[in-house]
Amino acid sequence: MRSIRRALPLLILFVFVAVPAMHGQASEASITKQIQGLRAVPDAQRPAATIKIAADIRTLPASQGKLKLADALTHLVTEGDPGHDALQAVADALAEALSQSPVASKDGSPAMPYMDLAKLARYEGTTTSFKDPLLEKADQILAADDADVEKADFTLKDLNGKKYTLSALRGKIVLVNFWATWCPPCRKEMSDLDLIYTHYQAQGLVVLSLSSENPFTMNSFTMQMGYHPPVLIDDGGKVAKQFHVDGLPRNFVFDRDGKLVAQAIDMRTQQQFFAMLAKAGLHP
Repeated sequence: MRSIRRALPLLILFVFVAVPAMHGQASEASITKQIQGLRAVPDAQRPAATIKIAADIRTLPASQGKLKLADALTHLVTEGDPGHDALQAVADALAEALSQSPVASKDGSPAMPYMDLAKLARYEGTTTSFKDPLLEKADQILAADDADVEKADFTLKDLNGKKYTLSALRGKIVLVNFWATWCPPCRKEMSDLDLIYTHYQAQGLVVLSLSSENPFTMNSFTMQMGYHPPVLIDDGGKVAKQFHVDGLPRNFVFDRDGKLVAQAIDMRTQQQFFAMLAKAGLHP
């Protein structure tokens, strides 16, 4: 996928493995190489490759290195549709690593691995028997964030200067998409978003793609790819903060009554977009 939230752990992972402890050095280095090459694996083979990496991580002895590897994998497994087995395998690997190497809270906030495990459960349907007050706190934070999104509203201009207000679109199905030109998973899903929008606009579907990038950069990119949905300028990322966006892409679906009915924490396939929109009453 993408992402702001993913870039940091992958960088930490690279630094950690660059100067590893002697114990388990080859295994950690090998797994790191697999993770770094996962996006190059063909989509059809990626679920099996992900499950293998998760299994390899679980063979490692308890360490912060094992935890960093497991957490890094969570930031890739949510890209597209790897299937429930791959998602669950990664959740199990992360839960095991956290149970073996807990991370202390900073200022009362759960560390990223707890947040990532909570996201897999809340948004991707995984389960875990791992119990920890910090994991419970992470889920509470996500629930509060979702409540904020339910109440969110904004008015932004598109690249042509036309204003769009979210609350004024009641009566339509609205998909709010956060993206960036530098984000590979964002670019990968945009062709599906464009196709869905052009086919179902007549049925009341609105797709709003928000980015805080330079308007010239966005305009050049969207014109080159022939992207039709409105692209809105989120100056300073203010609306992204309102939606608690911590990684790209992110997608939110509101039904005709303005109720948040679905969201995705990473890139979606065309089929996954249809499943999200079905919750708002749109069917292909």
